[in-house]
Amino acid sequence: MRPTNLEKESSIVNVASHLKRMAEITPYKRAVVYPAGRDDCGRVTYSHLTFLQLDRESDCLAHGMHNAGITRGTRTILMVKPSLEFFIIIFSLFKTGAVPVVVDPGMGIRRMVTCFKEGRPEAFIGIPTAHVLRTLNPRFFKTLKTWVTVGRRWFWRGFTLRQLRRTPWTPYSMAQTRKDDTAAILFTTGSTGPAKGAVYTHGNFDAQLGHIKSHLKISRDEIDLSTFPLFALFWPALGITSVIPDMDPTKPARVNPKNIIQAILNQGVTSMFASPALLNRVGEYGKKNRITLPSIKRVISAGAPVSPSIIEQFSSMLCEDAEIHTPYGATEAVPIISITSNEILSETRKLSERGYGICIGRPINDLKICIIKVSDGPIDKWSEDLRVPDGEIGEISVKGDLVTRHYFGRPESDALAKIKDRDSFWHRMGDVGWKDSKGRIWFCGRKSHRVVTEKRTLFSIPCEAIFNNHPRVYRSALVGIGPLHRQKPVICIELKRDKIKHNKKALKNELLELAQQHELTRDIETVLFHPSFPVDIRHNSKIFREKLAIWAEKKLS
Repeated sequence: MRPTNLEKESSIVNVASHLKRMAEITPYKRAVVYPAGRDDCGRVTYSHLTFLQLDRESDCLAHGMHNAGITRGTRTILMVKPSLEFFIIIFSLFKTGAVPVVVDPGMGIRRMVTCFKEGRPEAFIGIPTAHVLRTLNPRFFKTLKTWVTVGRRWFWRGFTLRQLRRTPWTPYSMAQTRKDDTAAILFTTGSTGPAKGAVYTHGNFDAQLGHIKSHLKISRDEIDLSTFPLFALFWPALGITSVIPDMDPTKPARVNPKNIIQAILNQGVTSMFASPALLNRVGEYGKKNRITLPSIKRVISAGAPVSPSIIEQFSSMLCEDAEIHTPYGATEAVPIISITSNEILSETRKLSERGYGICIGRPINDLKICIIKVSDGPIDKWSEDLRVPDGEIGEISVKGDLVTRHYFGRPESDALAKIKDRDSFWHRMGDVGWKDSKGRIWFCGRKSHRVVTEKRTLFSIPCEAIFNNHPRVYRSALVGIGPLHRQKPVICIELKRDKIKHNKKALKNELLELAQQHELTRDIETVLFHPSFPVDIRHNSKIFREKLAIWAEKKLS
């Protein structure tokens, strides 16, 4: 039997369809709010697009893109700063069925253009400086056929965004994509290995939206402060107003707390996303100045482990019924596990400080989480024998509808990360952890960051927690020197930046004495002080332990 028109329609999945539905339900509600400048008193002023405007503007641009050759399946590099145009562009790409290729600019120019080459792009949409990068590295962009400049075009050819948007509005017939069709390629940061392009389908995005909405219990009458541009894409699709703050999203640790607080108070923000670094900076300022944020219902913090002290500090600004959520995931699968501030501060915090790891909570909705034996090689087929008993540290793996199925053009990475399970698969997160008797998962660090000595295996997060208890320590990082299975454990220390003059010799003795008091850290006999740990630019929170290991080895030699 042939499928009916109704059955065909129900099998069509396109993330942009959520925007079109919101434009019909709440056409005049603000969809995206963006800082437009400052008034004579220095206060930030905002411009916005309603859901109807965003839908129609992206329709106009979709027509222009289609005429320019950016159509269904066209892999398109997107290098545009957070702006109203960013939202128009991304939704127009989804409407045409084109495939945005997104790379974190914080990985450095050389690695970034290598990722672009790997993605075999056919179109390029970017600001003028991005096109300068393209013209200076032509060998990485040989597959390009179409390029669009957002802003003034300089000495290169191609289209401008203004040219493509000139089309008078008529409804755009959205690409009839299905759940398994590619929607985007999002490259991982490559913080613990080569950056890889996770292939997102329209079904993955649709599942993400569903899990986020139901887990966080978000309603359409909410207003979100989006400090991370990619996360901001969820909210217009869910009918939620997205406010973009006045900040540089690549430097969250240097954000001006006043700008964040003003945006929350002025716009009546009910929900916000913040990396641990931004949460710390704003929370420190807010607590010091006794600021409260009465409109906030929830805060979402992710990108790296969030310390209980940062959670407690920021909580001082919130009302009693507001909570901080710390969802866990990765580019390939997010969010999959979550826990709230109440449980962390009342129960798991004291265990984390004793080296149990960081409790990241329970699986979200119907997603399946399993802890399996630690292995560095591929696993061809799923077996129940892979599971480790509750309480034992192993590798975190996940199965569910939001998990990306494969990487773009990297079969060897697929073999290392995916485990076939009949007609489905498990994704290996590359992180280690354990499950407690309450069904909660405890994160113990990256698998590649474990230090294997002749005696035993040390895991980064539990060991570092012991040293982080010292009042002078800002953060610590465990690294291993030498060949695997015969590594020497070294603890790198970044001290708090205060006006106190540190006697490093005395501090080192105190830290070594602290290590001897705990079974977890008894084998650590080397302490090195580092002025400022190398961290990721996206969240300013993930410590690049690989770089620290190289530094430590040189220091010791």
